[in-house]
Amino acid sequence: MFSRAFLFGVSGIAMAVSLYACGGSGSNGLTPVSAQNQLTTATPIKHVVVIYNENVSFDHYFATYPNATNPSGEPAFTAAAGTPSVNGLSGTLLTNNPNFINTLNGAGATNPFRLDRTQAATADQNHAYTAEQQAYNNGAADLFPKFTGKGSSGGAGAFATTGQVMGYYDGNTVTAMWNWAQHFAMSDNAYTDTFGPSTPGALEVVAGQTNGVQLVKTSQQPFNLTTASHSYYVNDGQGGVTLINDVDPANDLCSSTTDQILMSGKNIGDLLNAKGITWGGFMGGFNLATTNSNGTTGCKRSTVTPAVGQPTADYIPHHNWFQYYASTANPQHLRPSATAAIGYTLQSDGKTVDPANHQYDSDDFFAAVKAGNYPSVSFIKAPAFQDGHAGYSDPLDEQAFTAKVVNFLQQQPDWKSTAVIVAWDDSDGWYDHAYANPTSSSFDAQADQLNGAGKCGTGTAPNGVNGAAVNGRCGPGTRIPFLVISPWAKVNYVDHTPISQASVVRFIEDNWLGSQRIGGGSFDATAGSIMGLFNFSGSGNNPTVFVDPNLGSVVSSVPAI
Repeated sequence: MFSRAFLFGVSGIAMAVSLYACGGSGSNGLTPVSAQNQLTTATPIKHVVVIYNENVSFDHYFATYPNATNPSGEPAFTAAAGTPSVNGLSGTLLTNNPNFINTLNGAGATNPFRLDRTQAATADQNHAYTAEQQAYNNGAADLFPKFTGKGSSGGAGAFATTGQVMGYYDGNTVTAMWNWAQHFAMSDNAYTDTFGPSTPGALEVVAGQTNGVQLVKTSQQPFNLTTASHSYYVNDGQGGVTLINDVDPANDLCSSTTDQILMSGKNIGDLLNAKGITWGGFMGGFNLATTNSNGTTGCKRSTVTPAVGQPTADYIPHHNWFQYYASTANPQHLRPSATAAIGYTLQSDGKTVDPANHQYDSDDFFAAVKAGNYPSVSFIKAPAFQDGHAGYSDPLDEQAFTAKVVNFLQQQPDWKSTAVIVAWDDSDGWYDHAYANPTSSSFDAQADQLNGAGKCGTGTAPNGVNGAAVNGRCGPGTRIPFLVISPWAKVNYVDHTPISQASVVRFIEDNWLGSQRIGGGSFDATAGSIMGLFNFSGSGNNPTVFVDPNLGSVVSSVPAI
């Protein structure tokens, strides 16, 4: 059923942002109720905000949770009494780890080791589809230095070798993440839907599907393990193509000129559009008209990050979820017709499609919410220097942006009906000990190497967009962190329900769409539910928890944005 705001367009803030319901205070006994808040939902959640960060395994951030080392000079973390433990690293996993024992790791053979705040900037590890399978080595999880490890100078011991992949942070560096876990809920059993890097992860969290690739421009042949050039796709065995590695979306002004793809099938934006539910993809650096303080603009907008000491592009096309689908793309980076139009399909005339087509800059999210136009569903990606991706960002910059969003939302009148999901697109190849037997198999002779040559899992491969079993979708991949921050979240709670990136799609479907599914083989139909992280039988009155964006420590208040 279409909402009234959708049907009538967005002719002014009064129509687009506020409808009126009887009761309460105000003139004539009418209380303003936003278009989003009047929608029927399965839970008290009327706004979900997905902060989608980059490239972290669960062990990389939560290996020793809730026990931090607390050295002098670093933000301290002390767990509350009764804090639950997680499936982390202890005992021989720390002192006689399989990656330390296996001599095939060479000079990189090492036990997991703590990284402190001075080591926040690290090398980007190898997080390709095949390399991650090889690192897990038929479930032994003992070849991470050999296949995914990369090192960088400046740190002691294994930091300078491929053994850097075994490093982990604790609550003295990823302090905000640990504090949010203390006061809200997290999962220690969340996985990427498939092995591999950012682009597959970007597609899984909005569509649950990496099959159905249309090769618009390509300089690559299908993946071949024996060649120097490892491609981003495999033939799916049914005459189609499955994505396994990174590539840019077709027709984006900032995309590569040699390799571009479009995806067939639907994503969650298509389902939301059909019901007139407001939503948006808010990407850092997407507004090409902005000029940064360093004078950069357009596709070359950049920020000098402390992580690498040199400029990095704010916008990275191969991270942009909805640009891969013709139905939800904004390839020219056109601006919304007005702040009141953000989240809506139509312009103020109620007839013309808004030029932004639900794709915006991360700055637009703050502008829309402050104007009282808070979309029902929002996916947010930080400018690249703050997305946490090793090699050009780090956990401290990531913390600053994530805290900015969470602190901001807790100051809004609609916080009561908000759920913030903090999730990650892939593991970056960082070590995580919790191997999951594949429930989705693949048998590409070159790309699949988990259980031997040409094998990743057993049984039948999952269906692709056309309903037949396809290769290239092996998973679950690597375990990743997953947090829910909300007045309705369980408090100081760790959920063990198996979930994946597509569980985010499922939550949106279950809450707003009557559990409608995307179809076409999407993992939303089989993904675990995140409902166990919430307490909807309670009052929804969890206290706000503000954190210092730099230190991650809990503070009593923060300035308004």
